[in-house]
Amino acid sequence: LRMRSRGLKILGRATWNQPTNKMIHSLFMINSSGDIFMEKHWKSVISRSVCDYFFEEQQKANSPEDVNPVIATPHHYLISIYRENIYFVAVCTTEVPPLFVIEFLHRVVDTFQDYFGDGAESAIKDNYVIVYELLEEMLDNGFPLATESNILKELIKPPNILRTVVNTVTGSSNLADTLPTGQLSNVPWRRAGVKYTNNEAYFDVIEEIDAIIDKQGSTVFADIQGVIDCCVKLSGMPDLTLSFMNPRILDDVSFHPCVRFKRWESERVLSFVPPDGNFRLISYHVGSQNMVAIPVYVKPNISFREGGGRFDVSVGPKQTMGKVVESVVITCAMPKVVLNMNLTPSQGTYTFDPVAKVLTWDVGKINPAKLPNLRGNISLQSGSPPPESNPAISVQFKIQQMAVSGLKVNRLDMYGEKYKPFKGVKYLTKAGNFQVRT
Repeated sequence: LRMRSRGLKILGRATWNQPTNKMIHSLFMINSSGDIFMEKHWKSVISRSVCDYFFEEQQKANSPEDVNPVIATPHHYLISIYRENIYFVAVCTTEVPPLFVIEFLHRVVDTFQDYFGDGAESAIKDNYVIVYELLEEMLDNGFPLATESNILKELIKPPNILRTVVNTVTGSSNLADTLPTGQLSNVPWRRAGVKYTNNEAYFDVIEEIDAIIDKQGSTVFADIQGVIDCCVKLSGMPDLTLSFMNPRILDDVSFHPCVRFKRWESERVLSFVPPDGNFRLISYHVGSQNMVAIPVYVKPNISFREGGGRFDVSVGPKQTMGKVVESVVITCAMPKVVLNMNLTPSQGTYTFDPVAKVLTWDVGKINPAKLPNLRGNISLQSGSPPPESNPAISVQFKIQQMAVSGLKVNRLDMYGEKYKPFKGVKYLTKAGNFQVRT
């Protein structure tokens, strides 16, 4: 199987004739405690000591997400992502495009989630054998080979209780005996002979808003990152066309390989033969040149004096088109001189961590008729001068059935099959890095 799959590799890369040059040489998985709980090498073994450079950078970072994703060492490059409380650290022996490696690492985690329902450390440890089989198929000689979920599921069967018991008793593995049918076709992301009793296609338009708001409520910076995630369960070989009411607002669009790019360039419609199951159709960006509507506002009033201070914060909806703002969480990293906080919330609950000095207010759903408020007193360490600057407030929220950019799906048409599928579109807006200065 390995020899046959190698024969399908796309040739023509500049580095192919140089067997010593690899995109990724080794992969280390490091948990939140700093333990390397899994490693995979595609040729020679690279010592774990190479991760010492990564640990040094990790100690300098303020939070797990702030670790430098690209670290140059005397003999290697370490390229990492942080997901599911795990650092996935790829080791490259030569200079490679970092985004290429980062995208591959994200695809690895997505595949774990697809196979195990979870990409956490416990799920990976419970499925060590399948994880190694997946990594062996996804990367061949240091270069990506099979990264499509449909192809991988035909090569390596996803785990279930019955298959695990049979494999344990018989000593067999999850590897298939034949090559996947899609690997040889011109639509490798879709397997042949797909059949469903109920034919349905669901599209989730999910947008994250990153913003910086000043004390007066004016927008310093606003940016929207969006994706369209799909769950398509259609029989046969359907050809779909998805059109939008206002496609011109989309910028920096990144497509799944199934999308016909020329059709998008000329008509601004998405034409594609979909993969079977769950996949990300496009990701896009809406820049600040389009006026970004800020869906919530925060009124902060934080003041410090000798020995104490006053905290008063209100939050409310704004430009939500009548939709409910829910799952609201306010987080504020207080100065180190703050000893404790005695606050009264009008809604929800709050916690203050006296060690990390972090205030968390779980507001929940906002009722426009009665806006949530959190106020009270701040205690400072005795003898310490009051902080010179006020802390920033981070806001998390969700708004169902609303795309903050104003993007709207117009229609979905299907060609090539005679049945009528059930179609559904769902919108979700949520906060990304949403910060309010006080």
